[in-house]
Amino acid sequence: MVFDCHSDLFTDVTVKTLKGERNIIKNHHLKDLQQGGLIGGIYVIWIDPPYDKSPEKRAKQIVESLTQEIKSNSDIINQIKDYSDFEKGLKENKLNIMVGIEGLSHIGEDVDKLHYFHDVVGARHASLTWNEQNALATGVGGDPTRGLTETGKKAVKKLEELKMLVDVSHANEKTFWDIMDVATGPVIASHSNAKHFSSHKRNLTDDQIKAIAQSGGIIGMNGYKEFVSDKNPETASVKNLVDHIDYIADLVGIEHIACGFDYSGFIDADCLSAFSCDTSNPNVEGLKVFTDTPNLIKELQNRGYSKDEIDAIGYKNAFRVIKQVIGIPNLQTI
Repeated sequence: MVFDCHSDLFTDVTVKTLKGERNIIKNHHLKDLQQGGLIGGIYVIWIDPPYDKSPEKRAKQIVESLTQEIKSNSDIINQIKDYSDFEKGLKENKLNIMVGIEGLSHIGEDVDKLHYFHDVVGARHASLTWNEQNALATGVGGDPTRGLTETGKKAVKKLEELKMLVDVSHANEKTFWDIMDVATGPVIASHSNAKHFSSHKRNLTDDQIKAIAQSGGIIGMNGYKEFVSDKNPETASVKNLVDHIDYIADLVGIEHIACGFDYSGFIDADCLSAFSCDTSNPNVEGLKVFTDTPNLIKELQNRGYSKDEIDAIGYKNAFRVIKQVIGIPNLQTI
């Protein structure tokens, strides 16, 4: 079983919903997800280029699309709002979706809007930025000397108050350290790798990796070839990604490693061109589509990882942090 800590699948759901389609996950993706052993993941509200010019409008379209998709497909989709939902979804063999938010440009400075996304949409995860610089924080595409704003600090505190996962993927280094100064619980990097192998601005230094581990958080391994290898990104493979796992495991322990593949084969070329050098499929060989996911498991087995260690990386580490952050509902004694 594998839990993917970062998926942009709601982008495809939105694009196809606006064209009049329904049941997109069921008709286009479910079989491949199941074949890949993916039991669910964090599926994000992401303001995809070129719609980032009107973030509020796009966020509304995505929320309407994902809400319709989840409600009309309750036979295959189980939305995660507290940890007990996992047990329910696994028992019923459903796709376990935690709604996340990748970047908060669409809320402006109104931190209280997070209540809507938590209470109404059911989101349990958020990063403050995508690559952009916004009213709250600074992404990797923004001013490197700018970090969290004062409003951004309030947003981090609000996320923790609402028991939502705080995600630092896409934050620039200044924002990263500002978040670590404010956050009191586990922080995750849902889809980032180690700068040791690729100096890409989206990757993490050793000190950042250690800080996430010290918070009790996790790092989801990203399949983008540019994040996997500096030297030969075009020939990078799943083996190179497992090198990152080996490195991080030696640095801070296996308990802080998860999966965040960032599969993008369903995203159109115009959108991909805004942030990737490869507009066909930016993922490494062996991890290009959902059905490739078992290749990671096989490579881990080849490296001598035990079943318990592979399960920890595949889903148990993510489950542990999610349980700690979003919790279990209080049970009333009758």
